Amino acid sequence: MSAGEGARLSDRQRLAWLQLLRSENVGPVTFRQLVNHFGSAETALKMLPELAARGGATRRIVIASLADVERELEEARRLGASFVAVGEPEYPPLMRRMDQPPPLLAMKGDLSVALRPTIALVGARNASLTGIKMARQLAADLGKAGFSVASGLARGIDAAVHQGSLDSGTIAALAGGLDRPYPPENLTLFEEIAERGTVLSEMPFGWVPRARDFPRRNRLVAGLAFGLVVVEAAKRSGSLISARLAGEMGRLVFAVPGSPYDPRAGGTNALLKDGAILVTETDDIVSQIIPLLEKPLPRTESLEEPSPVSAAPPPSDSDRDKITQALGPTPVLTDDIIRHTGLHPSQVLTILLELDLAGRLERHSGSAVSLLPGNI
Repeated sequence: MSAGEGARLSDRQRLAWLQLLRSENVGPVTFRQLVNHFGSAETALKMLPELAARGGATRRIVIASLADVERELEEARRLGASFVAVGEPEYPPLMRRMDQPPPLLAMKGDLSVALRPTIALVGARNASLTGIKMARQLAADLGKAGFSVASGLARGIDAAVHQGSLDSGTIAALAGGLDRPYPPENLTLFEEIAERGTVLSEMPFGWVPRARDFPRRNRLVAGLAFGLVVVEAAKRSGSLISARLAGEMGRLVFAVPGSPYDPRAGGTNALLKDGAILVTETDDIVSQIIPLLEKPLPRTESLEEPSPVSAAPPPSDSDRDKITQALGPTPVLTDDIIRHTGLHPSQVLTILLELDLAGRLERHSGSAVSLLPGNI
């Protein structure tokens, strides 16, 4: 489904990809499965209503209008941004290795910054002066060592990280659309990054970030980098979500220790107890990352949209009953569903796709799924 090095989507493909991605109940996993199953985004778009109906949808699924998608593409061009498909040359290389990479990223700025080896730094919004100083210094030193530095444009530590690496190359991942940077007090910083570094988002233009969008943003920050450093974080902090996501992706997790009397260090100290790498100076990070740079990245898939493959007969209503009976509110692995039901993997994936498009399925990390409340 993704691009091989040097390959690009055609304008027609890019339009269809964006239209499919902006349609109801289509996330990164669903998008990938749709394109892989039907061979193209255009064909998948035509099949959405039928699939959702088979999954038990009570109303017709909302498909993004061609006019809305064309307007979004035009808005991106007007702002000097572009939509980069997974695997295209400008797509951040480590993000291709994510379990669920965004099929399209809206990107603006010097896109070469996002192609360099990257380290992420995150931390508390209500940061201490010591934490801000540490974040800014670490970011500056990592830039001098040849790394790009990523963060989430939030107040406090994130802003200090971007300021410290602005001259050497910084990447800001947004929770809203590229035309809706948040928070407002970082607008000038956002504009500086868009001129000298890279800003990126998977959300539509015009999207105002909501609370639940920030964990998605954290996932992008973690996915950009070989390792993620938490400078300051309370015990219940979004930065700890970033650290968990980084660990799930197989990225290194670092933490700066703090006073046990400072609640802003509760989360970082807990990470250290759980095995995070202790950071008191920049070399603590660089010495761990350098060996990773010597390992070649796995090759990515070809861009060419695959021909649709029918490896088994289409699922029957009884097959659908088997799947829905096997599911519940607790996440279960797709492989376990296949073993339990005895159905062909392609049949199981098709039924899960139908349930997803009908708004009845919730996807979890590690290929686990569950039924949403009210659908059991």
